[in-house]
Amino acid sequence: MGSGAEPAISVFEDRYKPDMEMEEAKQLVRDAVTAGIFCDLGSGSNVDLCVITEAGVQYLRAFDQPVQKGCRQGTYKYKPGTTAVLSEKVTPLTLDIVDESVQMMGTQ
Repeated sequence: MGSGAEPAISVFEDRYKPDMEMEEAKQLVRDAVTAGIFCDLGSGSNVDLCVITEAGVQYLRAFDQPVQKGCRQGTYKYKPGTTAVLSEKVTPLTLDIVDESVQMMGTQ
């Protein structure tokens, strides 16, 4: 579970079916991870799979890379003071503490 979990789970809920063939299952997982990548900027860009069967474990690193990093087309450097501030407004916020408590967490 991570920041891209919700879109990934929606793909599983939509397309999962019992007794899927191996390649169909790999494609489903690839599409689910890709949905997480495209719907969340913090999810990275590579799809890695781990296939667990009775025969053992197979790690498929870089199974797919749906997002290719672009190349910067030029240099973007601006001297300090070259970007004008058109207006500035500071609005202080007044907050009231409604309830405050401290609880010990179990560490075992």
